[in-house]
Amino acid sequence: MNAPLSTIEQLQVALPDLDWVKETPRIQRLSQDFSWFSPVLKRQLAGKFADAVVRPRTEDEVKRLVALCAKLRVPLTIRGAGTGNYGQSVPLQGGVVLDMSAFNQFLWCKGGAARAQAGMRLWDLEKQVRAGNGMELRCMPSTYRSATLGGLFGGGFGGIGSINYGPLASRGNILGIKAITIEEEPQVVELRGAEALLMHHLWGTNGLVLEIELALAPAQDWNEYLVVFNGFDAALEFGNAIASTTGIAKREVGFLSSAVTPYLKPLAEYLPANRHAFILAIAPVSELAMMELAGVHGGQVTYRKEAEEIARTHRTLLEYTWNHTTLVAFKSDRNITYLQSAFVAGEHLEQVKRMEKLLGDEVLMHAEFIRNIEGKVTCTALQIVKFTTEERLQEIMQVYRDNGVRINDPHVFIVEDGKAGGDLPQAYTDVKRRFDPLNLLNPGKTRAWQ
Repeated sequence: MNAPLSTIEQLQVALPDLDWVKETPRIQRLSQDFSWFSPVLKRQLAGKFADAVVRPRTEDEVKRLVALCAKLRVPLTIRGAGTGNYGQSVPLQGGVVLDMSAFNQFLWCKGGAARAQAGMRLWDLEKQVRAGNGMELRCMPSTYRSATLGGLFGGGFGGIGSINYGPLASRGNILGIKAITIEEEPQVVELRGAEALLMHHLWGTNGLVLEIELALAPAQDWNEYLVVFNGFDAALEFGNAIASTTGIAKREVGFLSSAVTPYLKPLAEYLPANRHAFILAIAPVSELAMMELAGVHGGQVTYRKEAEEIARTHRTLLEYTWNHTTLVAFKSDRNITYLQSAFVAGEHLEQVKRMEKLLGDEVLMHAEFIRNIEGKVTCTALQIVKFTTEERLQEIMQVYRDNGVRINDPHVFIVEDGKAGGDLPQAYTDVKRRFDPLNLLNPGKTRAWQ
């Protein structure tokens, strides 16, 4: 007598035309993300895998899958490219990983905005809007070659370009989304403006996003530079001047202390020992102004590449910024981890200098200048930490908090304990109730709907 089919087998038998991943090694790989950046998450999430992975290609396939998962009460964990660092796409309760990478069509670009399906890679989206419309993305992570639009929306912050347009959550960056409800008769719903942001950075726990509409920026050529300094304070003042000078067109202003630069071995010839450095993406028209500021602050340009050469060679300094700095460092030292800190606009330089004095031998400063959600220049940091114990890591984060610096804890897999920084507002709970009434989306990642 044959054993009854499991719920996963029932899904696969009922939906044989979907692209199911059935090989165990691939299922395990697609159940992971870059949470190994954290030794804490690496330990806590070990052995957490989906029962199956599926790659829908059309909205109809998504709808049929969601309907049957709802009927069978099968958990769904959404995955883009798996470049997140907090275990967002690691399923805690098995079920199905919904790999959105094949749901990746560009839809349109007009009037300074574009719309695409959630699985479209950011690099492909940028190439599309540049070639066809003379536009570019307002902000993108350093993982832009592989990261998806939905992954950025569901688990990302901002990145390259945030010096101009702030984080993704700044009003006006996200214009709208299309989402689908997780029920036996799924409904497709359009959310606009602030309402759309109620699904942002919730790791796919309160909604399954199908399409995203976002505002763009006029495309520019961007030259790239390394500028090095003898003094920590002088380097910071230079970066703040570049970030604050409205006449200088820039896309990236990233600071690396002299303790971080030795990790960037491919750039070693441009990074002299014991020198602090800035990675800059600057429009050619602003090069002279940047050079003048470098001279005022005692900086020396050691690397310069024009936009045309960058495009031809595909070698870019942008892939040494944001969390790519940490990724490059891991290649030479597995005994490190990282932090994510947000400094107070107007106090940011003093705070960075103070933390360097307090913890500079143990916490290696890497700061990215941005505009915050109110449009004020500040910086956020992705410091490299010389890891010893989990207890010491908690002590370090508390030192930051005691000095008025916000820590967006990257060593937790509960939304409220990380960037959310506390209980979620009622509006998020209301959206969850509307779009995932059965609590099947990425269960276990929030306390609000345990």
